[in-house]
Amino acid sequence: MQNRDVQERSEADWELGDLVNRVSRIAGAVLGTTALTVALAACGGDSLEQGKEKGSGSAGLPGAGSLVVGAAAFTEAKVLAELYAQVLRDAGYSVSITTVKNRELYEPALEKGEIDVIPEYAATIAEFLNVKVNGPKAPEEKPVASGDAAATVEALRKLAAPRGLKVLAFGEAVDQNAFAVTKEFAEKNKLKTLSDLGRAKLKVKIAAGDECAVRPFCAPGLKKTYGIDVAGIDPKGVGTPQAKQAVKDGVDQLVLTTTTDATIDSYGLVFLEDDKDLQNADNVLPVVNAKDAGAPEIAAALDKITKALTTADLAELNRKVDAERAKPEDVAKEYLTAKGLLNK
Repeated sequence: MQNRDVQERSEADWELGDLVNRVSRIAGAVLGTTALTVALAACGGDSLEQGKEKGSGSAGLPGAGSLVVGAAAFTEAKVLAELYAQVLRDAGYSVSITTVKNRELYEPALEKGEIDVIPEYAATIAEFLNVKVNGPKAPEEKPVASGDAAATVEALRKLAAPRGLKVLAFGEAVDQNAFAVTKEFAEKNKLKTLSDLGRAKLKVKIAAGDECAVRPFCAPGLKKTYGIDVAGIDPKGVGTPQAKQAVKDGVDQLVLTTTTDATIDSYGLVFLEDDKDLQNADNVLPVVNAKDAGAPEIAAALDKITKALTTADLAELNRKVDAERAKPEDVAKEYLTAKGLLNK
């Protein structure tokens, strides 16, 4: 994932680790109908209603109508949206993609049926809906997300169904916070997991955003869950070139990035396994408008991607777009063809 997009994803979506900041942002998502429609049109280009036959996706007849797939404004979301759109077209649907800046805009549009399908991250959308349903303090006082993907998705479905949303199956691919060290540091100290790092009793400085000092899934969580001795935070950002270079140069020992960061190998870095599930389960899954896109044929088409896609696959797709400047639609088609997921 290109560093610009790592930061966008991290700042927009790993807000699970910063409940106060996230809640303040989510509070701003309670928008009026008119404001939402205008904002969506501005972010997505064409109006979401253009060319859409409402309810057409619910008949269960491929080719019977059109669907709108939403994409957030970062590389990975655009790639996932292309994967979804192309398998749905292959199944006989007329599909358009609209890019919407963030979840605070696209989730209400999904509820209203202005968007039919959206690629999501289980833990993040679960806590987002937890706030909407149970209030701003809910994620802190009664969180629904955890490191258990199945339990997180079960809780998500309970929150989503009354809002007219259907949560489809989750797969192996996951985009969540991850920590990396140099290969040499790992080999020298026999490190494969974050538990290993805690047992090694080594002082580490973390290259991350300055908020890492207070976020429960960063420095405080590393100390509490793994007993890692965090000596300080080097505020170079989440997954930025500067952050990874600082670890490569030995200025820092640990870098915060994401599991789909495809550039760590070029810096000589390796991930340490989050073996005690400190991070919430942000497995990739489709969420659909139940009325307009709840047909089993739609679920079956999207499930082909869910079953095939791995975290490594997603990282490589991101890399091709960001490093090689390939188009999301092209890398999606190449991937689907290689996996034999297209019939036409």
